[in-house]
Formats: sequence, C-alpha cells, structure tokens
Amino acid sequence: MRRWRAAKQPHTTGCVAPCSQLRECAKADANEQTYPFIVIGLDTAMRKMEILRIRREHVDVEGRTIFIPKAKAGSRTQPMPRSLATYLECYMASLPPNVDCLFPSASSATGHTMDIRKAFRRAVRAAGLDPVKVVRHTPRHTAISQLGFTLINLPTLQKFAGHKSIATTLKYTHANAAHVQASLDKLEARYAAGAETVAPSAATSAAKQA
Repeated sequence: MRRWRAAKQPHTTGCVAPCSQLRECAKADANEQTYPFIVIGLDTAMRKMEILRIRREHVDVEGRTIFIPKAKAGSRTQPMPRSLATYLECYMASLPPNVDCLFPSASSATGHTMDIRKAFRRAVRAAGLDPVKVVRHTPRHTAISQLGFTLINLPTLQKFAGHKSIATTLKYTHANAAHVQASLDKLEARYAAGAETVAPSAATSAAKQA
C-alpha cells in the first residue's frame, strides 16, 4: 500500500516588513542577543547557526567580512555593509575580553547560544508581525530578496547568499514590469553614452576559439 504524500509547498521568500520596526523592537528586547541576531541576519543573509557560531576572529571589521567556517555549501567569507561592521566593532568591545563568541552561553557545551527562538518570537510580536510567518530564517530570505530587488547580477547575489546552485538564487529574484523597465532605462542610458560596441554571441566566440 502506497503512502499518501502531501504536495510540496511552493518556495516562499517570506520577507519581513517593516524591517525598521523589527530592528527597533529587537533593540528594546530583554535579551541582549536578540538585536545582534536580527540585524546580522537582515544585513548579511546568514543562516541561524552561521550567526550564532560567530567568533571574534571571524569578524574583519576593516575588510567588512565575516568568515563562516561551517556553511551549507562549505566555508565562505560573507560580505557585510559598513553600518554592520561599525556596529559589530562596538558590540564586540562591549563583550568581556575573555569571551570569544559573539553569542556566548555559559550553559551550552559549545560555548555559544544554540537557540534564540523565544527571544526572536517576542520581538516579532512586539513589531506587530505574525510569529508563524516571520521565523528565524525570515531575515535571511528578506536580505536576499531585497538585494535581488536592486537589480544586482545573479552571480553577485549567489555569492552574497552562499548558494551552491544558481537555481536556488533564481527563486529569490522577482522580475516584474517595473524592474524590466528600469533595466531598459539603463540600457538606453548606456547607448546614449556611446556604449555601441557590438558584443559577439557566445556561439561566434566559441567558433573563433575552436
């Protein structure tokens, strides 16, 4: 007898809106780790455990990167905006000198917090959002989706997201009429600026190299 399987749910990006309100509520939360967890997620699209495992030596403030030794697609160096680098510099300075983890936990065998679910849900409710829809992975989806809205190229978005496959990155792109029109405006501007060099097709280039 064959078992019935539920239909696979379509992929959803689950964007947070408004992000500013969630940030403010996280900052006011009783758990001092809530804000850094949410702001790092929204600014880097790092996964839950990638964030909670961050150590001092992983953060390069000047280079504006965070090294992730254990990621889903292997180790990677995650870029971050200047505002987050400035915040993390101050945040690390506020931690005790002998604490290496950015999310320390004396009760955890790993030395860092393993679960921040309760504090996250509390901040989500305070922001007037639904904790069933806005989960700990939502800041990652939000960051990738919002960067996709800026018309950034796919290879760059893939690197930012840490996706192994470009097919996964494509799920976060949202081509609508406004985006297409914006792209055409940029194309028109390039032609107007004199960018009229004809680029050979891939097939033509391959034929020449053969």
